[in-house]
Amino acid sequence: MAIAVLSCLHANLAAVEAVLADIDQLGLDTIICLGDLVGYGPQPNEVVELVRERGIPSCQGCWDEDIIEGLDACDCSYPSQLAERRGQLAHHWTASQLKAENRDFLAGLPFSLRRGRLLFVHGSPNSQHEYLLPDMNAFTALERVDSAEADTLLCGHTHRPYVRRLNHGSIRVRVQKPAGAATSSSNLASSEHQLDLPLRRLINAGSVGEPRHGSTKATYITVDEDHDAVEIREVSYDVERTCQAILNAGLPPIFSWRLRHGFEYAERADDAAHVCER
Repeated sequence: MAIAVLSCLHANLAAVEAVLADIDQLGLDTIICLGDLVGYGPQPNEVVELVRERGIPSCQGCWDEDIIEGLDACDCSYPSQLAERRGQLAHHWTASQLKAENRDFLAGLPFSLRRGRLLFVHGSPNSQHEYLLPDMNAFTALERVDSAEADTLLCGHTHRPYVRRLNHGSIRVRVQKPAGAATSSSNLASSEHQLDLPLRRLINAGSVGEPRHGSTKATYITVDEDHDAVEIREVSYDVERTCQAILNAGLPPIFSWRLRHGFEYAERADDAAHVCER
């Protein structure tokens, strides 16, 4: 049985509608969302209401959390002061626009969802704000998947889709303890334990509403549980429709620019040492 997994909708109604149309054309009945229904984009109410109307199970993303808990909930970092100010502006605009019933919906979203040996989260099993990047340390990636008691960990947050297979993984632990009364290093007895793990997978669904993988196309993934197959799908949508809505809403024009280019933009060179002050 195949399921569709989408993430990071970011209040981009045109992209969400196009992706759902693609899923419907494939005949997939089960859809799971990894959060960030709102943020950056110009149609937070419309996107939340569409997810509610379709009855799509969803995790709570970092933007969903921040809208409910306030900006102090954030433990991420922005690459520059300008990027942080833009994020704050988008947060306050979204919070002012969101209807009470849609806010309540976001507040009630779970941190994670589980389907057999598949675990669905927004960022990582530790936090909505942790980035599991495709080139992260293999041991760290393996630890994140196995500690969640899953064979496959599905996440979003990075806006870049990937499938990473962790083959023939093992975790080795060496324990040293005193061999008698003396505690000097020469009298420490050590024991080593190794845990060999079967195949684990780390899968990122990318982003429906704000792709940052070098293409303007919305991304999502399908997972065929019967055949152990994963497909990253890209869907074209009316990008200009969303870009114009961003400008009409008075949101930062750079949000429109990066949608047209399909990648993140931040003034890293202007303020390389900046860390988010929240």
